[in-house]
Amino acid sequence: MTTQHPPAVIPDRIFDDAEAEARWRARFRAPRMSPPDWAVDAPDANIYVSNASGVWEVYSWNRATGEHRQVTDRPNGTLSATTSRDGAWIWWFDDTDGDEFGSWVREPFAGGGAPERAVPDVHDGYPAGLEIGHRLVAVGVSTDDGSELFVHRDGETARFYASKDDASVAALSRDERLLAISHSEHGDSRHPAVRVLAADGFATVAEKWDGPGKGLTPLGFSPVAGDTRLLMLHERRGREELLIWDVEGDGETELSLDLPGEVTAGWYPEADALLVVHFHEGRSSLYSYHLATAKLSSLDTPPGRIGGAGVRDDGTVEYSWSSAAEPTVIRARTPEGADRVLLTPPGEPAPGSAPVSDAFVEGPGGRVHALVSRPSGAPDGPLPTVFTLHGGPHSADEDRFSAYRAAWLDAGFAVVEVNYRGSTGYGSAWRDAIEGRPGLTELADVAAVHDWAVRSGLSDAERCVVAGGSWGGYLTLLALGTQPGLWTAGVASVPVADYVAAYEDEMEQLRAFDRALFGGDPEAKPAVYRECSPITYVDAVKAPVLVLAGDNDPRCPIRQIENYLDRLARRGAPYQFYRYDAGHGSLVIEETIRQTAAEVWFAMRAVGLR
Repeated sequence: MTTQHPPAVIPDRIFDDAEAEARWRARFRAPRMSPPDWAVDAPDANIYVSNASGVWEVYSWNRATGEHRQVTDRPNGTLSATTSRDGAWIWWFDDTDGDEFGSWVREPFAGGGAPERAVPDVHDGYPAGLEIGHRLVAVGVSTDDGSELFVHRDGETARFYASKDDASVAALSRDERLLAISHSEHGDSRHPAVRVLAADGFATVAEKWDGPGKGLTPLGFSPVAGDTRLLMLHERRGREELLIWDVEGDGETELSLDLPGEVTAGWYPEADALLVVHFHEGRSSLYSYHLATAKLSSLDTPPGRIGGAGVRDDGTVEYSWSSAAEPTVIRARTPEGADRVLLTPPGEPAPGSAPVSDAFVEGPGGRVHALVSRPSGAPDGPLPTVFTLHGGPHSADEDRFSAYRAAWLDAGFAVVEVNYRGSTGYGSAWRDAIEGRPGLTELADVAAVHDWAVRSGLSDAERCVVAGGSWGGYLTLLALGTQPGLWTAGVASVPVADYVAAYEDEMEQLRAFDRALFGGDPEAKPAVYRECSPITYVDAVKAPVLVLAGDNDPRCPIRQIENYLDRLARRGAPYQFYRYDAGHGSLVIEETIRQTAAEVWFAMRAVGLR
């Protein structure tokens, strides 16, 4: 018999003040967009994603005519899309209700044609890379059986790679002779190797692996035909840095930039320079790096977050930027240094919010960086506080605009965002410190930041909420069971709740990730999975908890969440459940608003703000 779990309360409003109520909702509804991505050989053919329709969908922009057109229109939205090199086609990934399982389809850039299956002879699966050339297409597919990579050319499709281990299509050379793949045949998908194949015959041209615990990430071949240099990330010195590998010459150049933190990059059109995105302590910035002179030049972006960037043929850099206080804008910076707004989505812009400040707290594994926000006009003294834990785990909280963070601030909460061990941008050792004991390692850092927040007078120890989505949702449930004295309430969105059941049901790419993270599968490492699973500690949970989950989630599947909720129900523990028809989160704006209202209302009631 199915347990009937108490449903979450969805309030009509969370504030009595009409202006405050309208403001927090307006931040979510304000039209937003990604920076444009253009076809390599048809730079007037651009695409971007936007929520202008109320759902995140793909749009085209013909720069020659100025026309903008909504391309996709699906109930649960569309995010993954690209163009063919000639600009004739828009490709987008077609799944079912957010389950991430499906195939690539394509339709004419100019419109007027129905979407068609792009590579008919490739079976459905989870996407594992896509490279579109003029003469061939390389596409990767992941299923429960492992990874398969295919090439489609001259109307025929051939499988050129198959492995039980995680692998993906990574890069195609400009002249389409060379194809780079990322693979984990050595058994660790978190630190992959790179193989370059001849696109004609698939013979191995070159192979590179830096050994255990040192991954290589292909970023792209040179955009110049005949140039076989491949730009990559390496971590030979304990952090992600840039490497240029001349595949056919078998020479390589490590680029040592005098910057703290970590970097990524892309090519300038003539392959004589790189556009570098630098990340350090929650903020990112842009630089150009001239290869011949090794000169690094700042592009003078203000403190905040770079959400994407690219270089046009004339050297103009187009990028998105935001900060915690200021909403996202799409800007263009000319080679002469002039900077202007490039694109503005239709409608009213989002209301601003409060800035973030930095806190550096000594934790058990080293200094923990957190971003701290206080509500505008908050009274002196300790405040109710929400500790939001980011997903990933290989991600990081940043000084970026967030309607979600702003809603908590408007409700009267201080917000603390913790870049715990496992986060990216703080070096390989920090990122990999969670191996062998995930979850509990991160929560030791969270506890240190919690202790600092209380001692510093920021947080009221009796009114602390822990919240997060995905990996952050997993950490939330684990925190409620292993640190019951710290938390007044918990809000867990799309979490891992029962790790063994999650492993059984999740997509294979995540199983490979888990094997690398835990040191094996649940059969090989039963004690570690048991120690690090929230359901192990469910009987110790004291605080009320709200859990949100999507029916079609391949990353944190619904069955393992129900297992956890059933245990709460048998105890008579206080909890609520919000279940929705989508996958790992929602791309529908009104659905996101409903979920946020449920979360904030639940927490406000728990700490006595309502």
